[in-house]
Amino acid sequence: MARSHRFSYRLLLLLFLTFETARRLTSADPNDEACLKNLRQSLEDPASNLRNWTNSVFSNPCTGFTSYLPGATCNNGRIYKLSLTNLSLRGSISPFLSNCTNLQSLDLSSNQISGEIPPEIQFLVNLAVLNLSSNQLSGEISPQLALCAYLNVIDLHDNQLSGPIPQQLGLLARLSAFDVSNNKLSGQIPTYLSNRTGNFPRFNASSFVGNKGLYGYPLQEMMKSKGLSVMAIVGIGIGSGIASLMISFTGVCIWLRITEKKIAEEEGKISQSMPDY
Repeated sequence: MARSHRFSYRLLLLLFLTFETARRLTSADPNDEACLKNLRQSLEDPASNLRNWTNSVFSNPCTGFTSYLPGATCNNGRIYKLSLTNLSLRGSISPFLSNCTNLQSLDLSSNQISGEIPPEIQFLVNLAVLNLSSNQLSGEISPQLALCAYLNVIDLHDNQLSGPIPQQLGLLARLSAFDVSNNKLSGQIPTYLSNRTGNFPRFNASSFVGNKGLYGYPLQEMMKSKGLSVMAIVGIGIGSGIASLMISFTGVCIWLRITEKKIAEEEGKISQSMPDY
């Protein structure tokens, strides 16, 4: 009798767990729904690339690993990757994007998105890849971005970002790719982003070029090498100019001597042919 009760209890528990798992896989997470809905509202889509991003789909964007949204990837019924690249999108990035708490990769590159990078991205604690490059984003880079401790990639190149690079970003131990080139950043490059690894900096000069107000290693090394190249070119030019002048001067001197000699010879001939009176 006791065995029968134990068997019934285990069977009920198994059925409950199976039902709960199925329910989770077939129903949307309310956080993901709010995240997607607000992101769609903040973006302008003149090319209608997001025409399938509708409220009916937001209520159930995933089934297990299957996504019903273009550009979205699912994992166990949750949005874990958003890739909306080169879609001519405008507008801004919604701060409610932070509701997608399972998000590991966000790529909105090569659009025309403007406004600031919302500091609420700090709440995406699982985020590993952040690519917002080639947009029209402005404002400063939030220091709170460093709270996304799993970040491997930060790519913000070709925007209009201003202000300093936050020192805190240098503390991201997993960061392996970092690019803020071609912005309007200023100030000194954080030490922890430019530390040497052996004979090489953590990130080379190409990660920082195109920011007129930015300075420090490794940019100063590049400027030195450029300075040496320019000086070498100038030196070669000056040296070539001096050599040309010397050759020209020598040629003129020789020509003058030859001319003087010919004139003297002619004068001698004339004086000999003159009759005596």
